[in-house]
Amino acid sequence: MNICVAQLNYTVGDFEGNTNKILAALDSARAGGAELSVFSELALCGYPPEDLLLQEGFVEEMERCLEKIIKASSGLFVVVGLARKNPSNVGKRFFNSAAIIENGSLLGFHDKWLLPTYDVFDEGRYFEPGTSCRTWEYKGKKIAVLICEDIWQHAADLCGISYPRDPVEMLAKEKIDCLINISASPYHLEKLDLRLQVCRKTVQTLKCPLVLCCQVGGNDQLIFDGYSFFLDTKGTALQIAKAFEEEICIWDLNQIKPSPYQYLLPAEELFSALVLGVRDYFHKSGFKKAALGLSGGIDSAVVSCIAVAALGKENVLGIAMPSRYSSSSSLIDAKALSSNLQIACEEIPIEAPFETYLSLLQPHFKDLPEDVTEENLQSRIRGTLLMAFSNKFGYIVLSTGNKSEMALGYMTLYGDLCGGLSVISDLSKGQVYELAHFINRHQEIIPFSTIQKEPSAELRPNQKDSDSLPEYDLLDLVVHAYIEQGKSAKSIAKENNLEISFVQGLIQKIHKAEYKRRQAPPGLRVSQKSFREGRKVPIVQKWE
Repeated sequence: MNICVAQLNYTVGDFEGNTNKILAALDSARAGGAELSVFSELALCGYPPEDLLLQEGFVEEMERCLEKIIKASSGLFVVVGLARKNPSNVGKRFFNSAAIIENGSLLGFHDKWLLPTYDVFDEGRYFEPGTSCRTWEYKGKKIAVLICEDIWQHAADLCGISYPRDPVEMLAKEKIDCLINISASPYHLEKLDLRLQVCRKTVQTLKCPLVLCCQVGGNDQLIFDGYSFFLDTKGTALQIAKAFEEEICIWDLNQIKPSPYQYLLPAEELFSALVLGVRDYFHKSGFKKAALGLSGGIDSAVVSCIAVAALGKENVLGIAMPSRYSSSSSLIDAKALSSNLQIACEEIPIEAPFETYLSLLQPHFKDLPEDVTEENLQSRIRGTLLMAFSNKFGYIVLSTGNKSEMALGYMTLYGDLCGGLSVISDLSKGQVYELAHFINRHQEIIPFSTIQKEPSAELRPNQKDSDSLPEYDLLDLVVHAYIEQGKSAKSIAKENNLEISFVQGLIQKIHKAEYKRRQAPPGLRVSQKSFREGRKVPIVQKWE
């Protein structure tokens, strides 16, 4: 049997665009000799639709689009994800469903059983869980369809999740010939390995091949990596679709042979994910151009490179805004980077407005010593200038703070937190350096001096990040263990031979900075636990 796996990039709420993509893929499936065509979870509306589901007419429009797909399904068996109304007056208003279509007729639906409400997911807010697992006969084959999370309970030991029901165990009694799983599984680093392990557990139980169709693209803070694949009855991945790209795959499930797949290195995977996230955030929002402050530091350099890869050099503007404390080498590095990337670079010294602010405030501050107040004034002047360019020329300002800084609040509200998108806010400082080395793997794009010099905000004489922060290696270790792994201060200290007071002090700073992070731009999620999407903690609390 030839199967078409349509790994497509959908836009939330773009019913016309999403439907046209699906219709075009059906034409490609027929042209390629496919008999069965598969589309990802909630393909018609894009994932995640969130509270748009509750808007009058939203789900009705989805059902109208489904009729177009049914009419266009001549000669094909089609599986496509959508939300549909719950015909019962009991429970939630909608089902997260897969429509099963054959040759112009709707055969029925599989309604998703397991509705995640952890991490970035909130499906229990909208959907009623399904109650049955049907099978479908097609050309002598017994086919079952499950939706994303439906297979994850079967590998609960790998995932740390628990549901009272397991759809895979239910299907084990049916002796099916093929399982299709349609998915909108958000990306985090090394997610492919986890998906493969989960699906292999399913294959071992059902003793049948498995086809996984994944969404690709960026929707707000979430990135979807694609990597659709086909596993044989031994759990061997015979085919894996491209990462971070749309692809129409047509696979002969009877004669398929292993196709070598070149796995991406971690830095390459992160870079590809962030480029896709930036590109889709701009294009799906109707914007083309980005501006950012070029400090001569590592963070703004990496963000510049990502922006150029996503938007093109002609659509990226760097703005250098030196102050009395900026080193000449930083300005040289900023200009060298812009030259290497061939992007426009404006230089706007901020000494004059900074001096004006100091004069305005001097009668009120009187003889008080300078402190972080004066440092933050410089950052806020820069933020104001960046937002002025945004207003005047239609740029989206890219914020350049990393996860290590965001953790401890080492950023300025209404200053370097200004912007429409925070590109590397889910990357540790160590990962930022890894990306810099990856970017420079063939030639020097980011100046070596930028990579080698000690990080500094340059907001006071001879300032270094290490004046205010611990060594980044230690900071990153604690942030990863506490935020991404959920470990306690006691465990972190014991496992890493650290003073408990040191770890507790960092954790207290993480909590104190929550109010700042709430006001930060949306940030692209690439870890298992980002600060924004999927993490909910109160600002006012006394824990740890």
